[in-house]
Amino acid sequence: MLHVTSLSAEGKQFCERIKGDCKCASHSQAICSGTPPDCNCNFPVGSETPSVNCNKLLSKCWLMKRESLGVKGGRRPKHDFTVIDNDGLYNPDCDANGTFKAKQCNGTDLCWCVNSAGVRRTDKMDKSDPKLKCDRLVRTFWVVIQMKLNGSAPANPTEEAAFMDALKKTIADRYKLPKKHIDNIELEGTYIYVDLKQNASEKGLTDPDIADVAYYMEKDIKGVSQLPLDNKFDIIVNGKSVGVKEPLISYIDSERPELSMKHLSAGIIAVVVVLLVAIVAGIVVLVLTRRKRGQYQKAEVKEMGEMQKELTS
Repeated sequence: MLHVTSLSAEGKQFCERIKGDCKCASHSQAICSGTPPDCNCNFPVGSETPSVNCNKLLSKCWLMKRESLGVKGGRRPKHDFTVIDNDGLYNPDCDANGTFKAKQCNGTDLCWCVNSAGVRRTDKMDKSDPKLKCDRLVRTFWVVIQMKLNGSAPANPTEEAAFMDALKKTIADRYKLPKKHIDNIELEGTYIYVDLKQNASEKGLTDPDIADVAYYMEKDIKGVSQLPLDNKFDIIVNGKSVGVKEPLISYIDSERPELSMKHLSAGIIAVVVVLLVAIVAGIVVLVLTRRKRGQYQKAEVKEMGEMQKELTS
């Protein structure tokens, strides 16, 4: 079991004495024992209870595994409007350190390779298929977090700069991510793009992985924070709270993904079907319109011919 101490001023924010108990500030559902500053914390994931270091974010693999198993937190109240986004959710295999294993099967005979963020980067194949080679875990070195402002866009460059500084500070302070990994923040109207970059050689021993940061931040924006209730997600700009919504995470790997076009997502297939139906409907309407126009013209010519005969007779 990992021994967590919190003697420094920085450490006290992670392991505090609350009614004589220890608590883990990097996740609300971690179970801690001992008396501060000597705390031992574990994170229940199904039948496993891995030891965790509450001085840093928990790994995305453990968090995702717990979410896929449908574990309900007893201490965290649920809002009436809370919904769970199950897109891409599966029960991952994690190693002892909470790192995604390169090959994932979700308990089925179909397997695939993932990157260090646990995102599929190959087609799904039969687990015995020799073409499926997940020899090593490909690193995700760049994560783009897209979100949208709740209100209107900043009115001028000064307000824009103040917001970007506040957002950068929030990410660095809340997730303990060194600012060197927050490569860029852009504003396009009400849309915000945050670029997190982190090569393996740049990642310090105590630095959180940018994939873990993105997972925590996505949950924060959706209102299902993984952190304790008293640690609220807030972007403060000139003393005022600025809200954001609609997070969308993109992952860029150090190597090109090996996905084929034959495995299109259901959403893309639906869009293609709708477009095809619209095109076919348009062609049908055009043909019918021209046919009716032709029939009208023929009738008109016939009518004029009969009138001409009457005049000459």
